[in-house]
Amino acid sequence: MSFLRRRSATPAGPDFDVLAMDPGDWPGNLGAGLLPAPDGSCQGVYLRYDLFGGRGPAMIIGNLPEGSPAREVAEGEVPFEVAQLLVALGNDEEVTVVGIEDVPVMQGDNLLIVRRLKLSEGRISCVQFDRSDNVLVTIAAWDRPITDDLYALLKPLPAELFQQG
Repeated sequence: MSFLRRRSATPAGPDFDVLAMDPGDWPGNLGAGLLPAPDGSCQGVYLRYDLFGGRGPAMIIGNLPEGSPAREVAEGEVPFEVAQLLVALGNDEEVTVVGIEDVPVMQGDNLLIVRRLKLSEGRISCVQFDRSDNVLVTIAAWDRPITDDLYALLKPLPAELFQQG
């Protein structure tokens, strides 16, 4: 994903591009969350897409830069985005990672090595890939598979989306 780069001066938002689906292309509700560090820097961004009319999210897409504590999970633990999806759904059952498969996916001229995580809760689909700027993208979806078509919809969102106003 060579078009991605670190941003230089965005004091109220992340200092990296956030890769997700354009909110204008999504028919449901969208929410965004920033993960702040004690020094005020942004340690990650996650977007919550809700197609269920306020009854829970359909998908969470996270962007976690290198060094973000949310990237550090023990073996078998679910990624941060899956945990957020479970909280949003009110699901307090323990979910674990039971398998990982690396799958090559083309996105335009770029080859992504996508990690498909198999979880103990079969209704959750989860994939991860590393961008060229060392940001980890994780997509967690509830009750729907994540297909290769989704990667074509991902693009950097405008910085203004994350500005406080």
